Amino acid sequence: GAIPIEDVRRRLFSWKAITMPTYIKLPNGELGEVPNRKAIVRDDTYDVLGVPSSSYEPHQYEDALLEKVSQVIDDSDLAIGSAGLLKGGAVAWVQIEMPENVKVSDVEFRPHLLATTSFNGSIATTYKRTVTVVVCDNTRAMALREEGQDYRVRHTANSQMILGEARSALQVVFNLGESFTKEIEQMLALKVSDEDYNRFLDVIVPRPMNGSKHAYTKVERDRCDYLTLWSSDPRVAPWKNTGFGVIQAVNTYRHHFRPTRGGTMRVERNMMDTLTGVTELSDREAYGKLLTICK
Repeated sequence: GAIPIEDVRRRLFSWKAITMPTYIKLPNGELGEVPNRKAIVRDDTYDVLGVPSSSYEPHQYEDALLEKVSQVIDDSDLAIGSAGLLKGGAVAWVQIEMPENVKVSDVEFRPHLLATTSFNGSIATTYKRTVTVVVCDNTRAMALREEGQDYRVRHTANSQMILGEARSALQVVFNLGESFTKEIEQMLALKVSDEDYNRFLDVIVPRPMNGSKHAYTKVERDRCDYLTLWSSDPRVAPWKNTGFGVIQAVNTYRHHFRPTRGGTMRVERNMMDTLTGVTELSDREAYGKLLTICK
């Protein structure tokens, strides 16, 4: 069910980010202030979230995320589907979604509007269109062949005024279903033979010409995963021999098969990739390469 706005405010955004000067310890034991830098700190725990330049303008989660999406919710049947904090509160998101799934040609999906920002400088305040493909619970950004679908506000001195104009940008959620339906239909119409798929794998998972046995084994394992997705995995195989099936394979591999590093949790890695646009870029690049094979 829908997440109440007050729950998000109470459980996630009950604190503010404040700025404080930063210091270094000098050889004589005194503290010297670091010029042109400031620390962004939680006012409840005083954990340091980031140390950007002095011109960096933090956007409070309450204002940039919750307040903006609540304005859209007030005028529609949209609701908050998920919200969260990452990296100790340095990154946050709020996602609003339509109440029902949309289905086209046996592909079921749910459109979202994703609002995100950060205090560590990793993400500009961004409002972007995304969908979740129900069969695999993967997040996809829109669209594969278009750029400029995001509305971004950088953390600069005049950014608070620009944030005030964000509401009009948030209205794009209302045509999400229609836009993604057209994209799915185009990808389903793109025929991809098994031979084409193998040629595609040669591009995205090329066998090393020279390399260690470990490198070769890893590539063969990845190719095996891609072939299994294509031939028998219910998250991909129903759309085998179509462009949609190829993108499902690429996206599902990234979400569920690609190894994590440094002790990162898979769910956190996937969410950060969605917020920063890494997943979107990967899908777009893969689709571009596919089109060079299936002209």
